[in-house]
Amino acid sequence: MACLSLRCRDCGVLLKSVAEAQEHSELTSHSNFSKSTEAVLNLVCTTCGKPCRSNTESDLHTKRTGHADFVDKTSEAAKPIELEAPKVPPEPEEGDKSAESEPAHEMAFPEVDKKLLEELESMGFATAKATRALHYSGNSSVEDAVNWVVDHENDSDIDEMPRVLVEIKIESGKPSLTPEQVKIKAQELRERARKKKEVEEKRMEREREKERIRVGKEFLEAKRIAEENERKRVIAFRKAEKEEEKRAREKIRQRLEEDKAERRRNLGLPPEEPATVKASPLVMEEKKNSLPVKPASKAGRMRDCLRSLKQNHKDNGAKVKRAFQTLLTYAGNVAKNPDEEKFRKIRLNNPTFHDRVGSLQGGIEFLELCGFEKIEGGEFLFLPRDKVDIAVLKAAGAELNSAIANPFFGVL
Repeated sequence: MACLSLRCRDCGVLLKSVAEAQEHSELTSHSNFSKSTEAVLNLVCTTCGKPCRSNTESDLHTKRTGHADFVDKTSEAAKPIELEAPKVPPEPEEGDKSAESEPAHEMAFPEVDKKLLEELESMGFATAKATRALHYSGNSSVEDAVNWVVDHENDSDIDEMPRVLVEIKIESGKPSLTPEQVKIKAQELRERARKKKEVEEKRMEREREKERIRVGKEFLEAKRIAEENERKRVIAFRKAEKEEEKRAREKIRQRLEEDKAERRRNLGLPPEEPATVKASPLVMEEKKNSLPVKPASKAGRMRDCLRSLKQNHKDNGAKVKRAFQTLLTYAGNVAKNPDEEKFRKIRLNNPTFHDRVGSLQGGIEFLELCGFEKIEGGEFLFLPRDKVDIAVLKAAGAELNSAIANPFFGVL
């Protein structure tokens, strides 16, 4: 079958003639073409008469205008493509003026207003698109050309240079371009297209760089806002923690006051007067600067001994807690089994006792307050049976339980 079209193997478009293939190559730099027996469609809109070269163009035309009726005139327009070079017509003989009188026809770029074209190009429109817009809008104004571009933005040939049929006169004796001149002309066109592509790529690179800078600034700003919000959240959390700690301290202080009042009632002492409970700041300052007052009761001395033990070893809270628990075990065993001598006698050089209690300043002193005495040259701690005081041991247990359960013990 005859060749009805040329297919671009780079993009798949069908072209009607060799001239269209050359124009397509100049605009896109595609140079790989093959023969095709498939004719370029010629779908004519019955409403407005616009020809469409493919089903895609007709679908776009329908979406844009709502015109859905087309007449297929492909068979009428399909003609075999002449791939051979056209024969040069013989030179007219002298006196034969028929050649001069008969004008020839060829496709050429339309003439448009150069001033309007420059304005459209300065607005960012490509030369082909601006030329097409001015040609089809009648070279009336820039506004009409822009409106035409908006209306025909989805046209498949929007970026192609339009062609119009013009009449030319072939002057006798004027030689046509030689193959070498054709090659040079084609090379110039390709070089011009390459330079134009380089300029466009540089412009796009500048736009991409601006976009990267903008995105980077937005990212840094978002990061700064996130860090600021996190800092505010941490400050609010710490403030809430301090408030909670303050309330806990107040509850512990009130509980200590209640425990103190309860102990005074158990000992048969009168309750403290409010004036003595809340001392003035001046009195508190004098107490800080004065020597410590000896506690009035054994329970108070035990409390002070435990407080001193914790303050002396405040850097090792786990070891202090273990010492309190060990002391509580010793006091509890004696209170539950006062007749068992093994619970009332402790070897001071015992490794476990030394590690848990004996090595801590204040541990042995607390046991001595419970009634234990050093015997046999200070080798043992012993609590005689007749000196076992269950009330003292219970008071010691109460102080130890309070010290273990109170996280602020020894701090207030």
